[in-house]
Amino acid sequence: MSWQWELLAGPDTITEGPAWDGRGLFYTAIASSEIRRFDPGTNAATPVHRNTNAANGLFFDPAGNLYSCEGGGRAVVVYNTAGNRTVLADRFEGNRLNSPNDVVVESNGRVWFTDPRYGDDHSDRELDHDSVYRLTPPASTGADWTIERLTFDTTRPNGLLLSFDERTLFVAQSNHMPSEPRQLRAYPIQEDGTLGSYRLVYDFGAYRGIDGMCFDTDENIVATCGTEGIGPGGRIAIFSREGELIEEHLLPAGSPTNCVYGGENLDVLYVTTLTGHLYRVTGTGRVGALQPPAVCPYIG
Repeated sequence: MSWQWELLAGPDTITEGPAWDGRGLFYTAIASSEIRRFDPGTNAATPVHRNTNAANGLFFDPAGNLYSCEGGGRAVVVYNTAGNRTVLADRFEGNRLNSPNDVVVESNGRVWFTDPRYGDDHSDRELDHDSVYRLTPPASTGADWTIERLTFDTTRPNGLLLSFDERTLFVAQSNHMPSEPRQLRAYPIQEDGTLGSYRLVYDFGAYRGIDGMCFDTDENIVATCGTEGIGPGGRIAIFSREGELIEEHLLPAGSPTNCVYGGENLDVLYVTTLTGHLYRVTGTGRVGALQPPAVCPYIG
């Protein structure tokens, strides 16, 4: 089945972090330090938050709070439904985080995020590892969130997903250099909350692996991967949990960064790219496994 791609915005600065609020799409414009919202009713994308410290990954909890990974600010923050921002974590063991990238929120309110450092300049880094972390809400108002390091074998962890039963964490190990693994990994979440040894789901070999990903209702992994004009190209790849490659679809242009399902029936796929495109695809034959927030942030 051939997908029909519709360009909604861009090309522009790198776009990332698509998150469906129930009626519209929030996404980040990293170099512009903006969180924008695309309104399907008007086909307009407008800034919701500016000066976001190069915000990258976004995620809504059921109450409509918007969690954001501030890559430039080296922090994980949350915006409440009034738009007020609170820093949840910017350090681990007293050292500044590298560059928080992607985030998911567990049903009990715990926040998982990845913290890679990309690029050639590592002169200001304070941690000697690129890891996955988990934040636990405080027991009392005003107290600090607890931060735990969960992976000790990742070098550039990027996109992540929690399985439907929240007993498996899927992590994209996505180094830009082919000298390090480019893999989709599945880590079992053990009874004590730590992660067990990972199961290799898929190995991308010499080519760019997964950046961001989401689930469909069959718990297949819908992933952005690849580079435009190189090897298999910039594309959406769909995998089973076991690692079977089910199908692939090339983008019209650009290298994809992240994706999420939205629309009234959660059957519209939105895709962002390294070159700032915002695409929409209808007719994928799939429905996203997403529970939009009960409150549509900032607009009632």
